Amino acid sequence: MRIFLNWLKNFVKIFESKHAVKKDNIINQSAKFNQIVIGKILEIKQHPNADRLRLVKVDVGKAILDIVCGAPNLEVDQLVPVALVGAILPNDIEIKEAEIRGVKSFGMLCAEDELGLGKDHNGIMILSNNAKIGQKLVDYLDLKEGYKRTN
Repeated sequence: MRIFLNWLKNFVKIFESKHAVKKDNIINQSAKFNQIVIGKILEIKQHPNADRLRLVKVDVGKAILDIVCGAPNLEVDQLVPVALVGAILPNDIEIKEAEIRGVKSFGMLCAEDELGLGKDHNGIMILSNNAKIGQKLVDYLDLKEGYKRTN
């Protein structure tokens, strides 16, 4: 199980002294979130060559991306985490430009489990309306200090 250090600090005082707290298991994963930003779904269309896939236009602030996605819970105007091309997810999967059933995809909409934020893989993680388009997910979730493994 992973616990984000900033979240843990809300419940436990963490001392910075190496003598007070063993820090061997603290892993700074915030760099893996640098290429994950908040996007707004602008348009959803059926994929022409796949019944379970959809073509999604997503505004990520600096660009509007075309992304192929199979999640069932997508709706226009939702704010969602978007892994940009070049992103490396916490599970070490690198996001690349891909052609999926004849359609180019320029990123990935992410579920909680793909981001290491939970076990839910029933659909894309939907963010609150106070999220800002183009904002880094690490800043939105205040995860700059990484997380502590508990297993």
